[in-house]
Amino acid sequence: MKLQQLRFFVEITRQELNVSAAAERLYTSQPGISKQIKLLEEELGVGLLLRSGKHLAALTPAGQAILPVADQILAEVEKIRCIATEHKDNRRGSLSIATTHTQARYALPDVIKAFIKTYPQVALHMHQGTPVQISELAVTRRVDFAIATEALELFEDLVMLPCYRWNRSVIVPRDHPLTRASPLTLEAVADYPLITYVFGFTGRSQLDQAFNRRGLTPRVVLTAVDADVIKTYVKLGLGIGIIASMAYDRNADSELCSLDAGHLFEPSTTKIGFRKGAFLRGYMYNFIEHFAPHLTREVVEAACGAGTREEIEQLINTRDLPVR
Repeated sequence: MKLQQLRFFVEITRQELNVSAAAERLYTSQPGISKQIKLLEEELGVGLLLRSGKHLAALTPAGQAILPVADQILAEVEKIRCIATEHKDNRRGSLSIATTHTQARYALPDVIKAFIKTYPQVALHMHQGTPVQISELAVTRRVDFAIATEALELFEDLVMLPCYRWNRSVIVPRDHPLTRASPLTLEAVADYPLITYVFGFTGRSQLDQAFNRRGLTPRVVLTAVDADVIKTYVKLGLGIGIIASMAYDRNADSELCSLDAGHLFEPSTTKIGFRKGAFLRGYMYNFIEHFAPHLTREVVEAACGAGTREEIEQLINTRDLPVR
């Protein structure tokens, strides 16, 4: 049995039994993967994958049982490599982050600039996607960290650490009637066509819950995955926008007026997540602390040792988090 064979098997399952996609992902050939999987099955004496003609149809019961063990073996091997690399050269390596547009555009630039200055020999890779995609990338070890507001709690294999709280602003053209509303109410907001985030992005669930509690059905005329698109269409007069307050720039968005809506919606919490049992190199701890200063190495290590998410929440009280 070879590690390469286990790696091929695990990658096939990640690619939904598409051998061509697995070969492309691993920079090898489809026939090579198929041959190695057959050799593995012959050595084990059981089939791992059910075949339908030339295509794979499903995992066998044996394949289903072996998959998590194979995945854990590969994780431990990668951990050994990371430990060796850390002792050989603790300032050289790579760091991959998956996050949403809002985090990448508004929360991370200063953090990344400072990190690169401190660790110029660490290659930094950023991936953007939906919160679910981001979380899956972390669970499958394709990225080191997932940073998002939504969906991280859906994945039990992730350690999730709360970083900061944030709320929303209503953005309107400068001559809009809502600029004269005092106080701003949900009823007043619901009177206008609304442009906001796609469901599942950037705290959208809290927004919907707030309207539902008041028995209101806002007229959502357009949704987008990032605040820049929302602001663009508000400028065109298609509606009013609701965005993360951090996404409003007084200078860049001078055509718009930002109305604080923190009293209308529950605050959201952005978290950073990584796979349980992952080996974090020294510069990874440093990145976390750059992003969330309260998450020192000692706090992160304590959180990794916590048995449940409730214990992590007791360790890191979300009410004490900084607000952005």
